[in-house]
Amino acid sequence: MRPMFDAAPVSAPVPLQQSEAFHRALAAFGRTPERLACGTLVLHRTFGPLPVRMIVRPRAQTVFDMHRLLERLPGRGPVILSPDAPMPLGQLGALPVVSPTTVAWLDLSPGEDALMAGLHQKWRNRLRHAQRQELRISRQNLPDDPSHWLLQMDAQQQRARRYRSWPPALTRAFARANPSQAKLFTARLGGNPVSALLLLRHGEVASYHIGHTGPLGRLTSAQTLLMWQAILWARRKGMRRLELGTLDTEEGAGRARFKLGTGAVTQRLGGTWIYAPALRPLARPLARLDRALMAGT
Repeated sequence: MRPMFDAAPVSAPVPLQQSEAFHRALAAFGRTPERLACGTLVLHRTFGPLPVRMIVRPRAQTVFDMHRLLERLPGRGPVILSPDAPMPLGQLGALPVVSPTTVAWLDLSPGEDALMAGLHQKWRNRLRHAQRQELRISRQNLPDDPSHWLLQMDAQQQRARRYRSWPPALTRAFARANPSQAKLFTARLGGNPVSALLLLRHGEVASYHIGHTGPLGRLTSAQTLLMWQAILWARRKGMRRLELGTLDTEEGAGRARFKLGTGAVTQRLGGTWIYAPALRPLARPLARLDRALMAGT
C-alpha cells in the first residue's frame, strides 16, 4: 500500500501552521485544534452559524495524499483547504476560493560567509550602512504585555494596510505556551526603539512574524541589521530554515524586495479551496474557473 504523504518526507521542515508550537499557542488562546492520527492539524472556526474546519499547509503534497487526508476527517461538514503546493483539488470536488500566494524562505545551512555572499548587493550595502550607525541591538523573549509597542504598531499596520494577521492575543499566547521561542530583536538609537523584529521558533524552523520600523529606523537601515542578526541567531541555534512569509509584489513591493534581498527562495502555495460533499456536483461545471483562479491568471 502506498504510504500517506510519501511526497513530504518526515525530515522536511514543518510550516508554522502545522507545528506543535502552533498547536500549543492555539490551546493557550482558547481554540484548541484537532490532531488527526497522521499528525495533521485541523482548526475549527465558525462563519456566522456555520462551523467549518480548516487545514492549512498540511504535509500532503499530491491530490492522492489530500484525498487520503480527507478520508480521515470525521463528519461531513465543509472543510477549507490551503495546500502547501499547487494541486488540482477540483478533481476531488473542491471549489477554488482564493488564488495561490507565494512565500519566501531562507536556507540556514550555509556558513555565515556563504549567507553574506548570498545577500543581494543593495541589501548588503544597507546592512553595512546600518552597522556604521550608533544602533544598539538587543534580543529578549517577547513580554506578555498587551500594551507592548510592537504589538500595538502591528495592529495599526493591519488596519492601515487592510490585511488580517494574528491578533495580538494569539501572539502573546504563542510566547506563553512556547517559552523562549518568541524572540524579539530591537534596535535603539539614543535609548529609544526605532525598529523591531519578532521571530517565532517552531522546531527546526523560525518564522518572521512581525517587523516594524519608524522614520529613524528607515534612515539608519535598522530593520536590515535586525534581520541579519536574526538570521545569524537562528543559524547558531541549529534552525534549518527561516520562513519570511508571503510576498505581495503589488501593494507591498518594498517588503517583498526586503525579504528576497536576504537571498531567500520563493515557494508557490496551493491557494484556498472549499471541500464539502454537497458541492461535488458543481466541480465539473466550474473546472475552467478552477484552472484560471488557481493558476493565478
